[in-house]
Amino acid sequence: MVESAAMATPQPLTMPLEEAMRTQRAIRRLKPDPVDDALVLHLVELALKAPTGSNAQNWEFVVVKDRAVKAALGRLNRSAGTLYLRLQRRLATRAGDTRKLRLLDAVQWQADHFAETPVVVVACLNGIVLPWPSIAAASAYGSIFPSVQNLLLAARAAGLGAALITLPLWSRFFARRALGLPWNVTPCAVIPLGWPSGRYGPTTRRPVGEVVSLDRYGNRPFRQPA
Repeated sequence: MVESAAMATPQPLTMPLEEAMRTQRAIRRLKPDPVDDALVLHLVELALKAPTGSNAQNWEFVVVKDRAVKAALGRLNRSAGTLYLRLQRRLATRAGDTRKLRLLDAVQWQADHFAETPVVVVACLNGIVLPWPSIAAASAYGSIFPSVQNLLLAARAAGLGAALITLPLWSRFFARRALGLPWNVTPCAVIPLGWPSGRYGPTTRRPVGEVVSLDRYGNRPFRQPA
C-alpha cells in the first residue's frame, strides 16, 4: 500500500537541543503559508515522547486547519483578550515600558489574524481537570505541559513559529463546542503554528543567579556582583 503524502515521514530535526532552547521565543506574527501535514504530525509525534503522570499518556491533540473552527477560536481569544490588552497597555504606557508595548502589539496582531493562522494545535487531556484540590490540577497539567514544550521546541527546530496561549480557553464550554470535544476531554493549551514573519534569535533573560535560591527562598549565593 502506498503511504499517503500526509503521513510521509519528514527528515529528522537536526538542530542541537541547546540552540533550540536558547533561541526559542513566542512567535505570534505568522505567514498564512500552509504547513505540511507530515511536519505537523512529526511535531505531535515528538510531543508524545514527553512523560506523563503514571505513564497514562492521557493526551489528545486537535489539529485545526478549518478556517471556520479557527475563526470560532479567534472570537473566544478576542473576547477574553480585549479587556486584558486594554488593561496591560494602560499599565505599560503608564510605566513607559516600550518592550511590553511591543509585545502587546504582537498579541494584538495575533488576535486580529487568528483565522489566517495555517495550523492551530489544541492540546487536551482525557479527563476532567478539577480546580480543587490544587494538587489534582497541578498533577493533571503536569501530564500535558511537558508535551506542549516538546512541541514548541520541535517547532523551533523545524523553523516554525509557535506560541502557547490560553485565552481561547477562557470558556471550556464554548471551546469544547467549537472543537467538538466531549465533556470528558479538557482543552488545556492552544498553539498557533506557522512560518514566522520575523526571525528567531537569542532571548534576553534574567541571570540564573537572580532566580535560584539555595535551600531557602531568598538565599542567592549564585548571584553575580553587579
